[in-house]
Amino acid sequence: IGFGMPKQGTSKAHSDAPGEEAVRETKRNLGWDENKHFYVPREASARFREAIKRGARLEKDWEALVVKYEKTRGDLGKTLQETRKNKLPAGWEKSLPAFTDVEAKATRAYSGEVINAIADAVPQLIGGSADLAPSNNTTIKNSPDFAAGKYDGRNIHFGIREHAMGATMNGMSLYGSVIPFGGTFQTFSDYMRPAIRLAALSGVQTIFVFTHDSIGLGEDGPTHQSVEHLAALRAIPKLAVIRPCDAHETREAWRAALERDNAPTAFAFSRQKVALVDRKKFADAKGLHKGAYILAEAESKTGKASAPKLILIATGSEVGLAMQAREQLNSSGTPTRVVSMPCWEFFDSQSAKYKESVLPSNVKARLAIEAGVSLGWAKYVGLEGDTLTVDRFGASAPGDDVFKEFGFTVENVVKKAKKMI
Repeated sequence: IGFGMPKQGTSKAHSDAPGEEAVRETKRNLGWDENKHFYVPREASARFREAIKRGARLEKDWEALVVKYEKTRGDLGKTLQETRKNKLPAGWEKSLPAFTDVEAKATRAYSGEVINAIADAVPQLIGGSADLAPSNNTTIKNSPDFAAGKYDGRNIHFGIREHAMGATMNGMSLYGSVIPFGGTFQTFSDYMRPAIRLAALSGVQTIFVFTHDSIGLGEDGPTHQSVEHLAALRAIPKLAVIRPCDAHETREAWRAALERDNAPTAFAFSRQKVALVDRKKFADAKGLHKGAYILAEAESKTGKASAPKLILIATGSEVGLAMQAREQLNSSGTPTRVVSMPCWEFFDSQSAKYKESVLPSNVKARLAIEAGVSLGWAKYVGLEGDTLTVDRFGASAPGDDVFKEFGFTVENVVKKAKKMI
């Protein structure tokens, strides 16, 4: 490092300002005129000018080829025009699955269904996984793999190298014309954190698909069970971390990520099945776009609408637990509201009026339920609220057993909630 400088080959060549005399010595070592300032040798400037000319020729040839393609290839040409402008095809959202007759599955499975439902309607969608495609559910089933000489493929095998996957996706997104997504286990997001941070810093539309998002992962144990990662990801400015609770929120999460073209999105999907939410009875999942919304309103013992005395705030797989606890609390005379909060980033950007409508300041009894660390929840539950979280590493056992061990049961939610009333 620092070739030609007096301190070449040392860390000081990297960190220290060289000073006037060191600059002169460097010029002498390189055979330059030490008395000329801001001087570039003629040979170097000529090389750069030739590179500019060569680049201009290549760009002109490329643009001519693109224009010819757009004019002669009909619908394909029109599609290329739209993707180069980073526009989603008109009516693409009609391809989103309605999930009208849905069975209980993991949110990672619902995500895979969404990807395949929209793949034809959104041709710029391309992605893969860090050698975990079957587990992450990131395969586009009607497409071949992307490889040398097979550029029509939309499934990328990034290999077991999360950081390279993240950097590659960022480059693809910066160039444009494609919307890249890549999957891995959520605990492995640490391996690609610099790429995630740069995606947010650069304002690119990179979609990170993280699965196996909690202690619900089960037998692989604490090395693979994501505990601190939601908090770590949420700490990155501009990164929208979305943890859906069911099929409908998963659909809306993908809608949000595809429409959010100036910042990255990270999904947190479960390995285990999640509880079904009756969307005919409870709130529409489009509330996800607000970050948090009233999923189920408080009721009296007789089932009539009532002002809440308690608010349960939950994300992802724990929303089902909150809904079960709500039934018991309502029937025992504690009118309880359930708020689904899939995305802090979205909720924090809402108006004060909307935030107050979801989390009214006069309701102090609030319990946040999430299978991750408690860090960050204080701003939503307040000084008189509480959390049911995981503030230590997990354990190796079946997922249901681990949840019970950490107190994620209806009985414990009700017990903790009633202590605040």
